[in-house]
Amino acid sequence: MKNINILKNEILSDNWYTLRKLTFEATQNDGTTITQVREAYDRGNGATILLYNPVQGTVILTKQFRIPTYINGNEGGMMIECCAGLLDDDNPEECIRRETEEETGYKLSSVQKVFEVYMSPGSVTEILYFFVAEYASGMKVNDGGGAADEHENIEVMELPFADALAIIKTGEIRDAKTIMLLQYAQINNLLP
Repeated sequence: MKNINILKNEILSDNWYTLRKLTFEATQNDGTTITQVREAYDRGNGATILLYNPVQGTVILTKQFRIPTYINGNEGGMMIECCAGLLDDDNPEECIRRETEEETGYKLSSVQKVFEVYMSPGSVTEILYFFVAEYASGMKVNDGGGAADEHENIEVMELPFADALAIIKTGEIRDAKTIMLLQYAQINNLLP
């Protein structure tokens, strides 16, 4: 498709994030022009990180309640995930450093960006920036658990890497960003 022309941009909801209804026309490959209506959910861009310790063979993950999963069949609503957060006004690296300290209690000296992904391009505008970083016990500056003013209730989990991979298979980890980062670590031999 080419010659995209947005004809109408309506805000359906601007409560937590912004849901838009877009009417647009586009030229197809055969030269015909079509008009389509789609909704797009704008929740902002975010960043996520896998903390790993190659000496111990462990990773840091988080566990927290996610209402969208609860209403879609995840009994209990708890999700095991990599640390993540919205960029707000930060660049991706600043964001992930801030989120890592808030959620896990680790203060990172360096992070490595590995890729960026549109997580659900059919309906969500978000780009998620993926990072990895080594951690050690001496980098722990607080207990983590999330920002109190955001009512986050995050459990910090330190797991053997092999156990984290195993619980993907059992379905205990069903979060896409987490699976992607664990598989990245496995493919790139970040841990034994």
